[in-house]
Amino acid sequence: MTAPISAVILTYNEENNIKDCIDSVYGFAEEIFIVDSGSTDRTLTILAQYENIKVINHPFENYSQQRNWAISNLPFSTEWILNIDADHRLTPEFKQNVLQHFQIGISQDTNGFLASRKTMFMGKWIKYGGHYPTYHAVLFRKGFGQCEDKLYDQHFKVEGQAIKLKGDIIDLITESLSTFTLRHDKWSNLEAWEQFSQTNYNDRVIKGSLSTGNPIAQRRMLKNIYQKFPLFVRPFIYFFIRYFLRLGFLDGTRGLIFHFLQCFWFRFLIDAKIYELKQRQHEQSAD
Repeated sequence: MTAPISAVILTYNEENNIKDCIDSVYGFAEEIFIVDSGSTDRTLTILAQYENIKVINHPFENYSQQRNWAISNLPFSTEWILNIDADHRLTPEFKQNVLQHFQIGISQDTNGFLASRKTMFMGKWIKYGGHYPTYHAVLFRKGFGQCEDKLYDQHFKVEGQAIKLKGDIIDLITESLSTFTLRHDKWSNLEAWEQFSQTNYNDRVIKGSLSTGNPIAQRRMLKNIYQKFPLFVRPFIYFFIRYFLRLGFLDGTRGLIFHFLQCFWFRFLIDAKIYELKQRQHEQSAD
């Protein structure tokens, strides 16, 4: 059964991911838009095998601007917009729950839906370490959602009430350890610069709050607290909490690899790059 939603998928050289992603959405979303930023592999060839998929090419600046361009410029024919990445897969439970909401009728006060991602790393579901469930705003009414204007760790902001869905979205976060480390090295540059420059985003980002029922705002508040700790100390604390207190060790050997790289190495790398930026600033001011 088809849901009255428009799916938006960003692509760039996603030949290894796009078919399974499309297959999980095809026949469920009323229309599918692909916003491609110049793929040179077989991504576009694979997409050409499907009927009624609209492929639009748009130059890539950053994820936030690409997503917001899509929201503002694509010719949606539905009231609801679903945003996923090429390495995401909609589960049958997710699709069934969305359809149930549309069949029952969605209140005008509800402008969005949150779904948890089910992270798969080296073929294993990372269930512990506080990594599941982690909710993201993936579906919202047209005109009531936008992506945060951030270089890294962007979330969709929904104006009005957003309710949790029961089904998950599978997130295949890496094809290989080499891909994982290369991506996180790139992302560490963005996160280090944002923390170093202390960019004031005002209303363009989700405000952190532990008192609200919004899990995205709660995670943002915890991140704000984390950033107040000293450089090079906070990665050790974060890893200890995630791996030991939040039971990340129960994820086994592949979980150890994931939690160490994601909770310690990545964040230590961010701190090292912040330190490097501060050293350069000091040297320039001394000249």
